Amino acid sequence: MEQTKSPPLLRLAIFNGLYFLISIIAVSILRNKEFLFYIVTMLMLIGAVMMIHRRMPLSSVQLWALSLWGLLHMMGGLVPVPESWPINGEQRVLYSWWLIPHYLKYDQVIHAYGFGVTTWLCWQGLRHHIGTQNTCDPSIGKLVLCAAGGMGFGALNEVIEFIAVLTIPNTNVGGYVNTGFDLVANLVGCLIAAVLIRRKILI
Repeated sequence: MEQTKSPPLLRLAIFNGLYFLISIIAVSILRNKEFLFYIVTMLMLIGAVMMIHRRMPLSSVQLWALSLWGLLHMMGGLVPVPESWPINGEQRVLYSWWLIPHYLKYDQVIHAYGFGVTTWLCWQGLRHHIGTQNTCDPSIGKLVLCAAGGMGFGALNEVIEFIAVLTIPNTNVGGYVNTGFDLVANLVGCLIAAVLIRRKILI
């Protein structure tokens, strides 16, 4: 996949700024303290990505993939679903929606996507650290390391959700089983990303 090494950031900034503004307005109207917490967390993560981008330039595809993840996350907690749609949870939002009843939720798809992207970024970081971006072979050992990195960030995400549960009443995080399925979804996303990197579909 051909990638631009020095992507213009203006369109990315506008895209992220727009959905953040809409999310802040929605959080204010709904008085959703949980997603106010997540907005603050995401702003910190965006700052971290900007610092990484300065030291290790990310491609436009990678930056847009991260931006799309942010949008899908905000939609998950703030966009309501119709009464006729099957859900798992007390809040009728996208994150509670069963895409395949009792088997697959919107939440799990976003987990798989997001931490697949994270695994890809771990690979980019490894290539940059090794200093041979054009010749670094995506060996199984290196990809296991990157997938483990993606899983580690997924576990950190669960810690952040746990903090939300402890500090904010009536969250839509779910219980132990939900956390387990989230981790499984993370693993699936990490493994898919590793396979795509191995086949050089993602580089």
